[in-house]
Amino acid sequence: MNAGHELSVATPATPRLAGPARAALVCTLLYLFLVGVGLLQSGIEGLGSSFTDGLFRGVDNPFVGLLVGILATVLMQSSSATTSTIVGLVAAGVLPVSDAVPMVMGANIGTTVTNTIVSLAHMRQSHEFELAFSAATMHDAFNVLAVAILLPLELSTRVLSTLARDIAGLLSGGASGGTFDSPVKGAVVWGGARVESFFGFFTDHATALGALSLITGIVLVFVTLAFITKNMRVLVANRIERTLNAALQRSSVVGIVIGAIVTMAVQSSSITTSILIPLVASGILLLRNAYPITLGANVGTTITALLAALSTGEVDALTIAVTHTLFNLGAIAIIFPYPRLRYLPVTMAQKLAALAVRRKPVAVSYTVVMFVVLPLLGILILR
Repeated sequence: MNAGHELSVATPATPRLAGPARAALVCTLLYLFLVGVGLLQSGIEGLGSSFTDGLFRGVDNPFVGLLVGILATVLMQSSSATTSTIVGLVAAGVLPVSDAVPMVMGANIGTTVTNTIVSLAHMRQSHEFELAFSAATMHDAFNVLAVAILLPLELSTRVLSTLARDIAGLLSGGASGGTFDSPVKGAVVWGGARVESFFGFFTDHATALGALSLITGIVLVFVTLAFITKNMRVLVANRIERTLNAALQRSSVVGIVIGAIVTMAVQSSSITTSILIPLVASGILLLRNAYPITLGANVGTTITALLAALSTGEVDALTIAVTHTLFNLGAIAIIFPYPRLRYLPVTMAQKLAALAVRRKPVAVSYTVVMFVVLPLLGILILR
């Protein structure tokens, strides 16, 4: 740890709690943080649900499809929800596979907005904010780079969708499909539902309910993150930090596997990547060690669409779900083996974070322009 972190741990303002009590406090704060993220997501979805209904239809321009995928995922606050919707539309014959491919790529970019918003909660502490914003935007940068490489390749050769169709043909013969419940996600949804049911006593208007959920989610995220970061520094000793980072440094594959497994378990890449933000901001997890975990989250989040596709019994639906998985695996296979290319997203994120620390409005402007203004303008101009 640096000197600033040591001072934070030793400060008299930090209550002296026993290890188990502090661990329980951190777990409680993490749960409330995730409830806040859930409310943030459902609030945005509630405000934008009427707009997303017709967003996917009538899109035959691949670049518009990419932007639709970004904007729809921002509004629905879940790439799993977006890709599952796309799978359903493909299964129903409303959306051709060729039009759906750019949309699922766009969903990969749009899903990173949650952890970017979460990182803004650290703006009052410059050092924490620089680390948090870097951790969030390196995910943005990787997914943009992946699309820049693989979308032109797919449009010119159809390599991903062709391979996906072959795999879907093999899988569809004996696949029965189905879904599974994540206890973590279920607990978070339960907490969010309790809050929303409380708001329901005051209003049954969807827009008002969405706004209340959004505001409450933002408050919960900001407040809990401040306490999580402070208590994690005390709870996690230097030895544990060194062990964790050493294990991830020895093999980046370990980080990718961890990210994929955790995301499959909770069925949300936003939960996985949002939890990384306070870990990196507090110095517990090094930025470069958090990086492969976010890439694993990209792979893990495709499980929901795969299960949805298997349950439809439609080869086209399974094709688009497998395409999404192949896109994320292909991006890792192309970018990650080469050190200069591998850490380009991290370098880009660090430079953007350094600028955002000097000029705080840059961080907010980046988030709004990248995830809302540019996609919306592009759709309106090109569609």
